[in-house]
Amino acid sequence: MISLAQMQTTLGARLTTLDGKPPAARTVSGVHISELGDPTPYLEGGELLLTTGIPFQGPGRRTEEYVARLAHHGVSALGLGLGAGLDEVPDALVRSCREHGLELLVVPDGIPFMDVSRAYWDLVARLGQSDLVASLGTQTALARAAARPDALSSVVRALAQALGGWAAYLPAEEERPTVWPESTRPLLPQLRQETARLNLRGLRSAATFQVHGTGVVAHPVLVGQRIAGVLAIGAGRTLTRADRQVIQTVCVLLSLKAQQDEEAERRTGLLHSAVARLVAGGHLEAARLLAADVGVTLPPGRIRLLLLEGLPAGVPDREVSAVLGALDGGPAVDAGALRLRCTEGGVEICLVDDDAVRLPVDRAPGEGAGVVVRAVLSAPLTPAQVPGRLESLREVLAQAPAGALTRPPVSPLDPRAAGWVETLRAHDRGDLLATVQCYLRNRGQWEPAARELGIHRNSLRHRIGIAQRLLQAELDDPDVAANLWLALKGS
Repeated sequence: MISLAQMQTTLGARLTTLDGKPPAARTVSGVHISELGDPTPYLEGGELLLTTGIPFQGPGRRTEEYVARLAHHGVSALGLGLGAGLDEVPDALVRSCREHGLELLVVPDGIPFMDVSRAYWDLVARLGQSDLVASLGTQTALARAAARPDALSSVVRALAQALGGWAAYLPAEEERPTVWPESTRPLLPQLRQETARLNLRGLRSAATFQVHGTGVVAHPVLVGQRIAGVLAIGAGRTLTRADRQVIQTVCVLLSLKAQQDEEAERRTGLLHSAVARLVAGGHLEAARLLAADVGVTLPPGRIRLLLLEGLPAGVPDREVSAVLGALDGGPAVDAGALRLRCTEGGVEICLVDDDAVRLPVDRAPGEGAGVVVRAVLSAPLTPAQVPGRLESLREVLAQAPAGALTRPPVSPLDPRAAGWVETLRAHDRGDLLATVQCYLRNRGQWEPAARELGIHRNSLRHRIGIAQRLLQAELDDPDVAANLWLALKGS
């Protein structure tokens, strides 16, 4: 068993006694955090109970009654965290702990409770006392539920049924919580409020609180060192050791599910990035083939180029959407429309369906103050126009103010158009420029253009094919044809 002395030695100045002497020779069965006035229904005895002092703040004999309940229940020690509610240890608490023989320890201001909890489990692991964790492999019914297509709801339902109460999983991100039974859903707002108040995502330890007069046990679900969500349980009774093992099993299963979802999301993001990179590079056919093979949906119509600078690497779509909404003049774009994006040279390049961009957004000038991100949004484009606009948008982005969305003035000509004319004029075939001009003048009709040039239709097709390969553009594209025709007229 782990002793208070081992805990204090491991933590040093992060867990102290009042007089600086070694703590009493007592063992610790676990570390529990609670701000309930009576946490004993959720304790088995032998725990180190951590609190910020909320339960015994106030007049009367509240402190005396609180300590008496803990001592009678066999709690090993009480750890008071300073800074959050109390700046010093109350004299009444010191007296009550001495009278009832309850060891009193202090967690100094600025030391998170998770340090104490982590120290305990580190000791457990080193001493080979992880029998509780090892027993999780025996929970086959829950493992089968986790293997179902609706794994999350199946596991939560199985847990609630096993405990004879209700269960809810609240993801850390803004995703829909999973509850069973469904009648429990009205409790969700208060559950979120209580878990935020207790800062479970920072504590990384189980905690208890009350919702509508019912005791709730909440456990953070970890993926590595990150909190993926919180599992809340209302059993309506004292939990047994077997109950706790079931709950720990569910926490592990939810952790594995969250890890799998994150990996799937990462792979999907890589595929979208690859398609976006191909479009940005002008490899449209390759982009279409890859998108079809991997199930990525390309915008069916016109798109807008959205460039952002100042975003952290790997920022998720929903955060990009939130950043856009905070910019001066920023558009409203749903997160789902921002999946087709890649990063080049520290600049986030997004290909957004024009129909998904809602402009303008009614926002007061200067509301984007303090936002370090700068952004540029193009006018609607065809996919073929993306490479030609990308470089000019980069130049605009370099001059754009932080905290605002810049929309460059629409140029009357595609910036590539002048280059197209020069490419045709410089080609070895002196008749290529005139052939393209004739073809455009006849609006892409083969017979009239061939007659005007005095050549066979197949010869015309051959010349136009050469021109399109040179220009890396389709002359049947109305935008390409219009811009090239205007550039030819002005040359």
